[in-house]
Amino acid sequence: MTQGSDPSGGADQPGAPSPYERLGIAADAGFDAVQAARQQRLDEVGDDLQARARIEAAYDAVLMDRLKDRQQGKVSSAALTASQREAGRSPAQPPPARPSLPALPTLSALPRPALSSPALTLPSLSLAEGRDRWITLAGAAVLLAALLLAPASGELVLAAATVLTVLTLQRRSGRFLKAVGLSLLLLSAGLLLGGVLLSLIDPSLPLGLPLRPQQVQGLPALLLLALGALLID
Repeated sequence: MTQGSDPSGGADQPGAPSPYERLGIAADAGFDAVQAARQQRLDEVGDDLQARARIEAAYDAVLMDRLKDRQQGKVSSAALTASQREAGRSPAQPPPARPSLPALPTLSALPRPALSSPALTLPSLSLAEGRDRWITLAGAAVLLAALLLAPASGELVLAAATVLTVLTLQRRSGRFLKAVGLSLLLLSAGLLLGGVLLSLIDPSLPLGLPLRPQQVQGLPALLLLALGALLID
């Protein structure tokens, strides 16, 4: 191989120009200057293959020197600039900032519902007035007569008395469920009391009235329903 075709550019031969001299740049030239000098030298030699090979060899030698400097910790400003340009990033360009995620909306504290246990209170007692009093008395009298005169209609009489009591209590208190509950409670208590009364009466003793067992058991329930309609407010 002749001296002109030495790909090392003759850098190791005595008196041969250094890679920097062959490219015409200083030792601390930046990456842009190295690239520009290489292209300029290539343009100058034209199609001379040997000259172009020496320029490419000098360019590779410069890059190798920069690589050795970085490996030894001798990173000059020119080498740092060349490294950053090789990575496709300007030295003054900061690393791309990571996009910040939007803050999640905070949920306002929901008010805790106040749970209060219903207070159990006894119904107040007051005598019905006006139309409620007279309707209750008249209805109770009619139902009592029906119970005494027609013993077989005892169930219908108690059902009618319960409905009358519900309507009267609902008119007085304005609460339908309360009226229904109190009416059923009065009916149950009256039937229970009538059953106890019937068990205490000796069938062999005359009662003075021609009352059948159904009538004896239904009378307390009818009376309690009438009293409840008149007194419970």
